Amino acid sequence: MILHFVFVVREEDLDDRRGEFEYVQQMGRFFQVWIRARFSLDVEVRCDQMITHARSMLQRLDTHTLIDDHRSRGSGTFHFYLCHFRPTWTDCTCEGYHSENFGMVFWRRPKAQDDWLFLAEKNCTTVSHELAHELLRQAGYKRYGTDVHDIWTRHLFDGLEFEQYGKDFERTDVEPWFLAIDLSSLEYGRRVSTL
Repeated sequence: MILHFVFVVREEDLDDRRGEFEYVQQMGRFFQVWIRARFSLDVEVRCDQMITHARSMLQRLDTHTLIDDHRSRGSGTFHFYLCHFRPTWTDCTCEGYHSENFGMVFWRRPKAQDDWLFLAEKNCTTVSHELAHELLRQAGYKRYGTDVHDIWTRHLFDGLEFEQYGKDFERTDVEPWFLAIDLSSLEYGRRVSTL
C-alpha cells in the first residue's frame, strides 16, 4: 500500500512553510512505523506539495477539488491532504475528512517555524485520527467511525493522553515530536505489537 501525504500550500507561502514540509516528511516516516506496529501493514510513504494559486470565490478550493486530484493521481493510492482550509463538510470534530483511500485535515500553521510541539499537538494528532478511521475501515472493523470518535472525546475531555513519540519514533515521556491517537482499547485483527 502507498500512503501519499500531500502538503497543500499557497504559492505565496511556499518559502515561509519549508520547515512545516520538512516536519511533514518526518511525520510520514513516523506514520510508516506507527502503521506497521498498530495495523501490521507495510506501507510505502511518499510526501510532496500541492501548490495552490489564488482563485475566485466560485472556484474555491475544497474537498471535491482534492477528490478530483486524488482520482487523477490514482485512486489505488491512499492520498492524504494536509490543507490550509477546512473541509466544507465533516463528521469529525477534528476538522478532517476521510473516504476510501482518501484523507484530508485542516493543517494548522504554527506562529514560530520551529514549534514542533504545536505541529505534534494540533496536526499530527488529527492525522492519526483520520488514518485510524480509514485503516480500521480497511481492516473490516465495524465501528471504525464511532469508536475513533469515542477515543478522541476521551483525549479531549477525559484526560486520556495521546501516545507520545520522540524524533526516533520511540515512545517517550518527555517533549514529543509526534503524537498519535491511543488505539490500545480497541480489538481488531491487524494490530500485533506496540511501539
